[in-house]
Amino acid sequence: MLSVGFRALFRREVLRFVRRPKNTFMPPAITNVLYFAVFGVILGGRIDEIAGYPYILFIVPGLIVLGAISNAFENASFSIFHGRWNEYIHETLTSPLSYAEMVVAYVGASAVRGLVVGIIIAVVGRLFVPIGIEHGLFLIATMAVITSLFAGLGIVGGLVARDFDDLTVMNQFILRPLVFFGAVFYSLETFEQGWQVTLSLLNPMVYMVDSVRYGLLGHSDLIGVGVLPAPYADFAPLFALGVLTTATAAVLAIDVYLFKIGYGLTD
Repeated sequence: MLSVGFRALFRREVLRFVRRPKNTFMPPAITNVLYFAVFGVILGGRIDEIAGYPYILFIVPGLIVLGAISNAFENASFSIFHGRWNEYIHETLTSPLSYAEMVVAYVGASAVRGLVVGIIIAVVGRLFVPIGIEHGLFLIATMAVITSLFAGLGIVGGLVARDFDDLTVMNQFILRPLVFFGAVFYSLETFEQGWQVTLSLLNPMVYMVDSVRYGLLGHSDLIGVGVLPAPYADFAPLFALGVLTTATAAVLAIDVYLFKIGYGLTD
């Protein structure tokens, strides 16, 4: 059973972004209207189908991933850094909560924001093109994992940041470029050189975008490019989800350890 302290911390972190929809929900909605209008309608009308799907439909999963993980990361990193900056995080640290409960509360609330933004983007996309769901449970599991992963990374970012500019650099100049090169606007199967595919597979965003695309459209580039040996190729999406889940568990363990030793919390 969840403790009263955990529920209170989780509720506080959720209310932090729910009470300010103009700052948390409207920007990604407006931004993605522009993405769909420019890349989907204007540019997409000049591009043939990719992997048998209209271009505008093909890019929907990647845009959902971009919005969801960016907001999960931003929420967690800002919450931690703002608490450090104004020194009210000490109240949390002295509360009768375990370090694991603190981390899960911050991560859970940030993941919720990421999931809500992902749903908003899907609704915006639905205005431009019909969107179905091929593997619902897989999609839900993937979205929960990747938002939790980047919420956990956001905690690390909030602990190591020295000022608010550091948070902006992490999100805008590290996270977003990785997503754009994560097969959001193109398919790995369009590459003609093997080294291009190999280089792309070093980007962890490829696995996230591909997993969400598999959940929505039922298509996986990882199957086509042969990430796994031929007899097991169809299990590539499950393999990717397993790797992402393991990475998430590792990041959350690091978060708990950093809280335990007080890294960045007692400066």
